[in-house]
Amino acid sequence: MKHCLLLTALLCAGATPSLQAQSGPFDPAAWPGTADASKVVHFVTTDSQLEPLGDSWIQGGMKMLSGGDQDTAGISIGGYSGIKVTGSYFNVSDRDFAEWADDETIDILMQIYGDDATLNAGAPRNFNFLQGTLPELTAPNGGSIPVAAKNQKWSWTLFRVTNGTRPSDGSRFVGSIPANAVGATQFAGVNGGTMRLEGVPNLIVRVVAWGEKGAFGEPADINQYAPADTCDPEPETNLASIDIANDSSNHLVAMNNGDQEVETVEGVGPADDLRKALRPKGSYMNFAITENYLGLPCNDPRAVKVCLDFYDDPALTGATFGPEAFTTDALGAVGFYPANQRQTLTGTGKWIRRSWVVPSVSLFGINVAPNTAGPRLAFENGAVAISRFELAVLRVGAHPLAGQDPLQECLSDPLVCTDTYGSFVEMDLANGVLNGLAPGNSGGDQAMIQEEAGPANDRRMSIRAAREDGGGAFAHQYVNFAITGQALGPNSQPNARLAICVTYYDAPELIGASFRPEVYRSERNGSVTFAFTTDAIRKVLEGTDRWREAYFELPDVKFEGVNQGPQAAARFFSSGKIPFSRVRYAVIRPCGPNAGVNLLEDCKGVKLHIEPLTAGALRFVWTRSEPGFALEESATLGDTASWTPIVETPVEDDSSFSIQLTPSGPRFYRLIKP
Repeated sequence: MKHCLLLTALLCAGATPSLQAQSGPFDPAAWPGTADASKVVHFVTTDSQLEPLGDSWIQGGMKMLSGGDQDTAGISIGGYSGIKVTGSYFNVSDRDFAEWADDETIDILMQIYGDDATLNAGAPRNFNFLQGTLPELTAPNGGSIPVAAKNQKWSWTLFRVTNGTRPSDGSRFVGSIPANAVGATQFAGVNGGTMRLEGVPNLIVRVVAWGEKGAFGEPADINQYAPADTCDPEPETNLASIDIANDSSNHLVAMNNGDQEVETVEGVGPADDLRKALRPKGSYMNFAITENYLGLPCNDPRAVKVCLDFYDDPALTGATFGPEAFTTDALGAVGFYPANQRQTLTGTGKWIRRSWVVPSVSLFGINVAPNTAGPRLAFENGAVAISRFELAVLRVGAHPLAGQDPLQECLSDPLVCTDTYGSFVEMDLANGVLNGLAPGNSGGDQAMIQEEAGPANDRRMSIRAAREDGGGAFAHQYVNFAITGQALGPNSQPNARLAICVTYYDAPELIGASFRPEVYRSERNGSVTFAFTTDAIRKVLEGTDRWREAYFELPDVKFEGVNQGPQAAARFFSSGKIPFSRVRYAVIRPCGPNAGVNLLEDCKGVKLHIEPLTAGALRFVWTRSEPGFALEESATLGDTASWTPIVETPVEDDSSFSIQLTPSGPRFYRLIKP
């Protein structure tokens, strides 16, 4: 008996050390077992299902922000409700931010859903947390999430970040607001927050908790992940379709059950294009994929593209329809596509073909078992006739069909193939022209100033970056221009191919400074996110003391703008006080009467500049943007011209080629690509 009592006592005495030594994966329904109730913790959840562990655990002062470039949306997935980052940043504010002013290290515990957004193109990724206020910012790495985190489940993850000190006053980045703070800094961070998780589009989050070091345990103990459930790989297919008008189908059938009943109608449409079609009897229409042709419900959710032909019936003018509900996981959790993106009938009396891209769709489907499906359609104020329906899964990663869109020609806005929308805007400050383009809002990290600039014989009104750092010196800065009056069309149109021409002053004192359109909004797999250009396209100043032109072309711009509204294109990065006097945008349409037309063709390409030197010498200069050009001369023009190559080897520098000549008599010169 004594031996038994002694053994029991030893087990009891060892209970606490054993608890502290446990490791994950931990149940998402409760705090990790390694959490310390005695330490300071501030937290916020999306569903209020977790209670504070102790008196120093504070709930109610933190908020997950939404709006602008840090937008989020609610989502139900994996048995819980969370939020999904629909912008690029995840910003959290803490009303009681001063608590962290003396913490050298802050632990950040998050509950994250394990999908593609947790990784970097399928590889482990680091997570960086932006701290501080403009102009003094830092973004320490909080740690890495391994590939195992992509398990289609909710998991706890612990990040650990340093809370460094500012150069200006020695205060910590998290916990204080310095005297030189700029922007929405009320919670000691940027854009109304306290700490911002950088570059995490589509990340799904349920819980965020900040604590003093060790409040939740150690990252190595918590960052363990349950294995993903087994599932067959995605099939090597990406398109299913049904053509009601022609009685053909490729693994797609119309549902006719419950609240998804349909009827077949003959002879729908204009007299010269009568078709057989389907109409909903109620408010919904759904199409099922047979034989798991596009994949299984347990496969990763993917962006899907819905393309259909509908009759724009004059009798149904004002009726709306489009994708509505879809499933988000293999459990059948339901998500909803924004109602404001549905099609409104205008009564043209024509068959119209259009598309939608819906992100992160599980093929579980709505009321289609034992089949699978994409999004179902919802109808309001009229039973719109559908003659053809196609569904494409947009594959990613190492899949053989990754990056392919089998419905590429099916556009989300057919009006881009007409002349309904404008294709050209211009801001010419030197001549007082604001034609659909204007100086944008100035402030924060895109403070701008308008002033006269240029060589002594060609002074012009211009705009340039103006922000200074905390010490009064110029800081690398942004300029941003607003598109006014939806001059290039609405945001609902698909990505636009945009040509840009900038007239800038090539100031001698700014040799080596550069600028480029750096960041813009773009729709990628159904989500509007940030896109970034590379440094390779930058325009480098040569110091010629002249107004010059720079041409850029962006392939996939949404006009939602970056920190600029109501519409804008790209935000320009500038490494110096470079004046812009004129900015022009032109949309190169993909189809219709203006297909391929570039109204800024005159700005594109290589241009020859001639600089007079002493004793009749001339310096011929052309940019390096397109190599392979040669300089030629002729004594005449027209039919009698005889062009002779200049044999001198051009002098080459980082941005241009040049040749110095002393012409003997009248001469004409040209650049040519042999």
